[in-house]
Amino acid sequence: MSVLLVLCSSAYALSDQYAYRITFPNKQGTVLSLSNPLSFLSQRAIDRRTHQSIAIDSTDLPVSPAYLDSVLTLVSGSVLHVTSRWLNSCVILVSDTNQVHNLWGKSFVTSIRLVGYYAGGLHNRPAIIDNNNFTSSVTPAYIPLAKTTGSATYYGSGAFVQTSMVSGDFLHDLGYKGQGMLIAIVDNGYGTIFTNPFFDSLTTSGRIVDQYDFVLHTSTINTLYTHGLECLSQLAANIPGQFVGSAPYANYALYVTEIETSEQRMELDNMVAGAERADSAGADIITSSLGYDTFDTPSDNFVFANFDGVTTIVAQAANMATKKGMLFITSAGNEGGNTWNNILTPGDADSALTIGSVDAATIIATSSGWGPNAALQRKPDVCALGHEATIIANNGVVTTGDGTSYSTPQIAGWAACLWQASPSATPYMLRTAINKSADHYATPDDHRGYGVPNFHTAYTSLGIKDTPVYPTNTWIVLKNNNPITDKVLLEVSQLNAQDVAFALTDISGKVVWSTNYNMHKGLQLITFTPPALAPGIYMLRAVSSDRTQVIKLVKE
Repeated sequence: MSVLLVLCSSAYALSDQYAYRITFPNKQGTVLSLSNPLSFLSQRAIDRRTHQSIAIDSTDLPVSPAYLDSVLTLVSGSVLHVTSRWLNSCVILVSDTNQVHNLWGKSFVTSIRLVGYYAGGLHNRPAIIDNNNFTSSVTPAYIPLAKTTGSATYYGSGAFVQTSMVSGDFLHDLGYKGQGMLIAIVDNGYGTIFTNPFFDSLTTSGRIVDQYDFVLHTSTINTLYTHGLECLSQLAANIPGQFVGSAPYANYALYVTEIETSEQRMELDNMVAGAERADSAGADIITSSLGYDTFDTPSDNFVFANFDGVTTIVAQAANMATKKGMLFITSAGNEGGNTWNNILTPGDADSALTIGSVDAATIIATSSGWGPNAALQRKPDVCALGHEATIIANNGVVTTGDGTSYSTPQIAGWAACLWQASPSATPYMLRTAINKSADHYATPDDHRGYGVPNFHTAYTSLGIKDTPVYPTNTWIVLKNNNPITDKVLLEVSQLNAQDVAFALTDISGKVVWSTNYNMHKGLQLITFTPPALAPGIYMLRAVSSDRTQVIKLVKE
């Protein structure tokens, strides 16, 4: 089963569908060339490889379209679900299993495996598929930040406990809050993300650069499921004074791969597809709080020997992601103390940074999955606050939750800030620095790994020279479109904590709205909702003790 347990959703108006994974021996017939990588990778992905001296090779080429066409032709009525260039495979959905027999003995097929059954069907997606068709591959400009003093007043009391536990506020104080980094999250759904106020600064600033649901094959990720939103809150939630996550100004790619109506092997194929799309989009970090061991069909269940770091397809994907220059961060799982007790996959992966769970006193949570993996490699690597972690709920309330699901994205955010501070580092260097910084590095064990990391220590070990990034000459920037609608989103860079007075005047100079805002030191995003405005030109005047700025706004 996966770490995540959520109630089932509605059925679909289709015939029953069976999922089959088909693998191929090579990529003959592809029309794409390694000499033109922009045809299958974003420029950001190519730049990441170039920066780390990683060659683009045949594993980067998409699956042969000739093989896909042959499969869909021979298996009448089949629907293409996902493809994997790393595994050189595809998954198809069929209603008539007898049609799959037409693939037996074909020279372009190396294996066929049933990986799922969906009563009532899953989707009836057209046969042409491109897992790398991003909604966007644009990375918003780097945002310079001033130093800010970490405190419960800034982070919120709960968030400050988990922040200070790993000395993450040290990185934020230097101005490193994830700017310019791209973090991909693989999960089950993101609920109210586009209306939840804790994500306003993320959703209105263009920092969700890609989103996709690999279950239903749609760009809609704000499903009724909310585990992804809760995990995202550990990184991206940003209301100073209530809750600030570990990478509040990073860019994000958000993917849905978990199928809540059942627990079947095909979800691993979805996760692989999500990791590959993250790679193509140019992600720096992939974080997932999903893990697997048992399934609806008992014959599909893993045994512990499968968790040797290289056998399951999601462990292979985690290792391949690292080879492509990404840091793959995943949970140890919440099976500690039950009949399984061990870590889950892909937490067993050789190259993954696997995260366990502790409480506020840094005592390991009993539910945190035990290592090592089946090859006796140390797992988990490190731990963060997962027992009574502070999270943002789907209804926009600051609350608590339990599990490695929440400790994992915390570390992903801090790793992004650390990488931002040391852009020449590699995933291996980052993972090593994080592990060595942990409080039990000299005395690790199979439950807590190396313990709780210290990102101040990790920063120092990487030999980073502190070059604080202070604001540019621009004090206030309008972040939403002009003409405006109902909300005004401003990015404000403060040299000192102080009150700022805002006043909105019409073209005649009449004040139509005003407010005061207590600003903390550094950069912050604030949202104003003035009263209903008639069409016209307005002037927004901001006044602090040392600066004044006027911004023209247009209301159509």
